[in-house]
Amino acid sequence: MQSRFEEAAVFKSDASLTGARIISRWSRMQVNEWDQQADIVVVGFGGAGSAAAITAADAGASVILLDKAPEHAVGGNTRVAAQGYFNPSDPDKAITYFNALCGPFEVPQEMVTVWAKENCRNNEWLESIGGDPQEHQHQPAGIEYPDLPGSDCVHKYHHGDILGYSKTWEFLEQSVKSRSAIQIHYEMPATDLIQHADGSIAGVVAEHHGKSVRIKARKAVILTCGGFENNQEMIRNFLPGLKYCYTSGSPYNEGDGIRMAMQVGADLWHMNNYAGPSMAFKAPDVPTTFSLVPLHFSLEPTGGMVVVGPDAKRFTDEKYKHKHGKVNVGGQWMPMPVRCPMYMIFDQALMDAGPLYDGAPTHGWTQIMERYQWSEDNRAELAKGWIKSAPDLQSMASLLGLDAVALRETVNRWNQHVANGHDPEFGRTKMMNPLADGPLYAMEISPSMLNTQGGPRRNEKAQILRPNGQPVGRLYSAGEMGSIFSYLYQGTGNIGECFAFGRIAATEAVALPAC
Repeated sequence: MQSRFEEAAVFKSDASLTGARIISRWSRMQVNEWDQQADIVVVGFGGAGSAAAITAADAGASVILLDKAPEHAVGGNTRVAAQGYFNPSDPDKAITYFNALCGPFEVPQEMVTVWAKENCRNNEWLESIGGDPQEHQHQPAGIEYPDLPGSDCVHKYHHGDILGYSKTWEFLEQSVKSRSAIQIHYEMPATDLIQHADGSIAGVVAEHHGKSVRIKARKAVILTCGGFENNQEMIRNFLPGLKYCYTSGSPYNEGDGIRMAMQVGADLWHMNNYAGPSMAFKAPDVPTTFSLVPLHFSLEPTGGMVVVGPDAKRFTDEKYKHKHGKVNVGGQWMPMPVRCPMYMIFDQALMDAGPLYDGAPTHGWTQIMERYQWSEDNRAELAKGWIKSAPDLQSMASLLGLDAVALRETVNRWNQHVANGHDPEFGRTKMMNPLADGPLYAMEISPSMLNTQGGPRRNEKAQILRPNGQPVGRLYSAGEMGSIFSYLYQGTGNIGECFAFGRIAATEAVALPAC
């Protein structure tokens, strides 16, 4: 582009993402003012970042891979998902199924076609870098929407003999680390994109222990740094009906890439779509949510339990098996209804039935990374104040700030449903146990999700697009940051998309001339 000098723009913003003016600062930098350089700069060391970095390195490019997390906590949601990735059996059926998943929220067909073809190559790619694809044993139960056309294409795989426990991620991490062309920087989040005079991307500004680091991308920058599931301001702005929501995935996913892409003019899509909500417990001193046994759709411990909102009334089937947060309401798939705040109220029999936390380390940040040891009798959590107790319903209502008459009516109605063997309000069929009069216990539970799907719009070449449909030069993305999923979601689809568009982004970027 330039020879001795490069005209660059570092976009800065101290405002929120709610429409405030973005302030730009132009600077003229000598080439030798770059602190580091590589052909490709990848921002985010998860499934998409791994696929992009490996593909670029294997194509002969030098790569700098940045992540905001410390080394022991990288991996994003890929690390703490159930480790499955999508590899459909037939691209044409995959196109049909994906279009059906989109429903009224259509995605350009050239994008869908590339997505389908590349997902069909995921096993081939994993094998090519030394992986061992193994199909999930619970097929065809893993088909999220078996009634949709093309659904029989669904096949879900993982690396190695064990599903869960971060095994697919561990393989990816070692594959990245084994390549000398990839230089990894931990605890170094990218904060800003640097532009050439023509608006294309020259590199990034990163931060490391309070110091700014300017990193030149001779060919391109690839953003793979996840969604905004741990950014409460963005959740309130973009996700419908949520005052707050807490992640069961990586707490490092705070929308950084979305903000940076917006600042250089990127369009957004799918910002209201997310894998949630579910209902879970958020402790004040743990960054991610706890999955609770009484709310697990397939577990039925002894004891009575209801969930009520701030009006002291039930609002959903507490044991419903939602589809990544979606429930069918009148023939239309909608986010599962939640209330803020909401309370799980239960009796002594449930308190004594065993740990309330489902701590099996198969997926989830709390289970895999935090590894909190919940007490067998729930007494430690009672002592922490995570669980509240009261001798009777009247006292519980007072403790929670609920209307006592309304709460009594809710419990009486539930107990009558149990006696009749039918819940006419919400159709609950599991844990049909009456709620005893006392003593009673309660936990405030929160909306929870694994990840968001929205972010900068990308095309079939993984280029990030402006609102006019033109690409931001030398800027690519992959993974859940601007995911292709616009409405309904097929399990394992996000990691499959990480692999597919990580490879596409790297292949396209490496082919660019260096500047």
